[in-house]
Amino acid sequence: MIVWLLSYLLLGAATGYMAGLLGIGGGGIMVPVLVMLFSWQGVAPEHMVHFALGTSMAAIVPTAISSALAHHRRGSVYWRAVLWMAPGVLFGAFLTTFVATYIPAKPLAVFFALFMTGIAGYMIWGRPPRPDRILPRAPGLAAVGTGIGGVSSLVAIGGGSLTVPFLVWCNQTPQRAIGTSAALGIPIAAAGALGYMVNGWQAASALPTIGYVVWPAVLAMASMSFMTAPLGARLAHRLPVLRLKQIFAVVMVALAVKMLHGVW
Repeated sequence: MIVWLLSYLLLGAATGYMAGLLGIGGGGIMVPVLVMLFSWQGVAPEHMVHFALGTSMAAIVPTAISSALAHHRRGSVYWRAVLWMAPGVLFGAFLTTFVATYIPAKPLAVFFALFMTGIAGYMIWGRPPRPDRILPRAPGLAAVGTGIGGVSSLVAIGGGSLTVPFLVWCNQTPQRAIGTSAALGIPIAAAGALGYMVNGWQAASALPTIGYVVWPAVLAMASMSFMTAPLGARLAHRLPVLRLKQIFAVVMVALAVKMLHGVW
C-alpha cells in the first residue's frame, strides 16, 4: 500500500510540474504510468486503459486550476478565448467518453501514440504561421473547442497538446498559449472525468473506484500536482520560445513510446 501511495505522489509531482511548464494538463504523463501501475495492481487488461484515462481526467482538474492560476498571475491567460472555447470543450469532452468506452485498449493506445508523435513533429518542423493569422471569432473558437475537447477526452491529455499548437498557429506567444491551454484544461478534465464515471459505472475492480475513476490515485496525485504546477509555470516564462517547443516535442514522443510499451 505504501509503495502505491508513494508512486501516485511522485507521479502527481512530476505531472504537476510538466502541466505548469507546457500547459498539457498532465494526462499525457499520467496515462502511460497509470497503465503500468494498474497492471501491477491486477486491473483487468480489457479495462486498464479506460481506468487510466478516467483517473487521469479527474486528477487533471486540480492540476489545471493550479497551473491556470499561476499563469494568470503572470498575465498569460487569454480569458476571452477560454470563455469562447469552453462550451465546445465541455460538449466534445463529455460526448467522446461514450465512444472511448467501446474502443479496445490496444487501438486506443495506438491512436494515443500516433496523435502525440504527430503533434511533436508539427511543433518542431511545422511551418511558421502567416503574420496576418489571428484567432477566429466566437463561433469558430467554439467549433475548435469541440474538437479539442473530444480528442482530449479520448486520450486524457487535458487539451494542451492541441490547444498550444493551435494558439501558436494563430500567432499567440508560446507562454500565452500555454497559460490559456492550462485554463481550458479545467472544463475538459471536469467533463471528461464525469463522462468516465458515468460510462464505467458497471465496471468491476478491486480498487476503490467510481466508474472508471480510481479515487485514492486521484487524491494522491492531485495533492502533489497542485503544489508543483506553479513551479513549472515559473520556468515556462524564463525559457526561450525554441527551447519550449523542443521540450514539448520530446515529452510528446516519450509519452507515445511509454504508452505503447505499457499496453504491449
